[in-house]
Amino acid sequence: MALLTFPHFSSRFPSLSIFPNTTRSFSPTRRFCSMKATGTAILWFKHDLRTDDHPALLAASSTFRSLLPIYVFDRRILSRFSDETLELLLLAVQDLRKLLKDRGSDLMIRFGNAENVIQQLATEVKATCVFAEQEVEYELRFVIDVVKQRLKSVTVPQGRPRIELWQTPFYDVKDLQNLPISYNEFKKLRLPVTTPLQLSESKLPRAEMELDWGVLPSYDDIKGFLTSNQRKSGENWSLIKETSAETILRSKVLKSSDSIERSSSFRQTQSRERNGSVFVTHKGNVVGGSTNNVLNALAAYLRYLEGTARDDWQEVHEKVRASESRNGASFIELFGPALSLGLMSRRRVHYEAIKYEKERNAGFLSPFGYSAATIAAAVDAVCSMEWYWLVALRNQTNNDGIHSTRIWKWKGFLIQYTVAGEDGPAVLLVHGFGAFWEHYRDNVRGLAESGNRVWAITMLGFGKSEKPNVVYTELLWAELLRDFIVDVVGEPVHLVGNSIGGYLVAIVASIWSVLIKSIVLINSGGNVIPSYSFIPLSSDRQTSGASWLGSRILLFYLRLRTQEILKKCYPTRVERADDSLINEILRASYDPGVLVVLESIFSFNLSIPINFLLKDIKEKVLVIQGMKDPISDSNSKVAMLKEHCDGIMIKELDAGHCPHDEVPERVNTIICEWILRVESNILTECPV
Repeated sequence: MALLTFPHFSSRFPSLSIFPNTTRSFSPTRRFCSMKATGTAILWFKHDLRTDDHPALLAASSTFRSLLPIYVFDRRILSRFSDETLELLLLAVQDLRKLLKDRGSDLMIRFGNAENVIQQLATEVKATCVFAEQEVEYELRFVIDVVKQRLKSVTVPQGRPRIELWQTPFYDVKDLQNLPISYNEFKKLRLPVTTPLQLSESKLPRAEMELDWGVLPSYDDIKGFLTSNQRKSGENWSLIKETSAETILRSKVLKSSDSIERSSSFRQTQSRERNGSVFVTHKGNVVGGSTNNVLNALAAYLRYLEGTARDDWQEVHEKVRASESRNGASFIELFGPALSLGLMSRRRVHYEAIKYEKERNAGFLSPFGYSAATIAAAVDAVCSMEWYWLVALRNQTNNDGIHSTRIWKWKGFLIQYTVAGEDGPAVLLVHGFGAFWEHYRDNVRGLAESGNRVWAITMLGFGKSEKPNVVYTELLWAELLRDFIVDVVGEPVHLVGNSIGGYLVAIVASIWSVLIKSIVLINSGGNVIPSYSFIPLSSDRQTSGASWLGSRILLFYLRLRTQEILKKCYPTRVERADDSLINEILRASYDPGVLVVLESIFSFNLSIPINFLLKDIKEKVLVIQGMKDPISDSNSKVAMLKEHCDGIMIKELDAGHCPHDEVPERVNTIICEWILRVESNILTECPV
């Protein structure tokens, strides 16, 4: 697909924020021209389910005589959501429709592919413009591009309808193309945060015709819609995502697979009654409902230290205590889904937090930090989200390298990946700790040119992927890989992992074997433990003062010694540890959230034996071991694998910890030969 362009808004529109040319924001005092544009504008809601601080709603209602808001239940979008997020979505759409009706409009509800729905609707209402929020996620950018192409076939009296992409500006960025790649340098710009638009109660222009506005679906309707187009194989992959890794692992340890309890399958499908609580889903773990509901919860969250006699605020305070697994983590835990669905804007959160901070400090902001931990958590979270969004958008507009960068949203977080190849078996490459998908720079194209379709992912917390304030665990990353295979790849893969990435690959293969055809472990983390009698599965990952201090010492050490450490990992071809790798590692070390990721090192549980994880996938495991690995004793590891892991193939190489990058040609050849062998066996076992 050709890269999306960013259209220039006509001067007839109020100032919408547009990249890459400029960034402008609305002025609350601006007066708009009284002349209305002819025709109808379609306002396509996606992840912007609010009327507060909504630039496109203001632009469309101020400019067009007729406005048609719509939400499309598109299977490609809905399939990415958890059950609880689906509940939040339904309630948000319900509240959005009510708010629009209160202002004289309505919200059209449709099911299907968005490009088909919007093309048909634009033809029916003779729309002259479609407003859509700018996206960075590849799938949605693709959909928007298709919508744009479809609109070219629609003819209206004014010509052809156009699509206008908009966003809610956060920082006053003047030139996205020259945005610093380092967050450390970006902070030095001291860019101001823009002011949110004030909530308007004025009437909206209603569509000037009789229309079928559609019926709000129930939760069961949505689940039925999602399962109505199952895979031809009959495999319901959506169920795979409903059971946590920890649940299945505990079942395997106890050897009682029949007792696996799905985290979502047997839940009640209706949200609990909305009795004034800001926790509106059946599970009741996250804030949702209308924008006013979410902003009320935010006010309670910010004022956590004050205490309250209000029942609804007391409930928020109780949830804060329960979800504060580490300092500040409660904000993402409670408000992350609401922000992802756009129930409130990031700059609204920032505005409310700073306003409250000034109230606490006689109108001033201290240069020494915020006066309450909840204020710091909210501000840090939205500033971090905006940084990664800007980085993702900048990469999309500068996507002219050897490999194209794509974005996938996982639980609302931005994950970078690349893909190459048109045909052949699916291969997914997983990097090690501190690395990124570019560590497979000479493997992606090499494997693709040998007849494979290759994906390489940057895991949450690394590279240019987002680094949210969450507790990072090996099971969290395993679930991310599971969901990537289900949502993005869409078929079983040959899963390749280096270092701790290899350990994650082994976990995925052990828990969700249906998702893999084979696995390749390249100097994998984890240990072989003969005659193990106990497998610890600790769920307590609380951070401590020691981990807080340790992460800061470790970060200082890594920044100081990155080049030296990296070169030791490439003992036979030290020149491969080049500036591009070193500079990206150093760049990422200044990203917001990096200390949280480093803290996770002190709570990792890598004690599940590799031989336990591999025991049920015999004949599907290839081990590539660099025998000069400075991090582990390769000779001892190979000997233990040979003795205690039946049915695996081992290839020993004259290389260090990262053979795939040190001797990529040799590793590519080994992997390609392995894939051909496995694929041949699959065809023999399951002839067409």
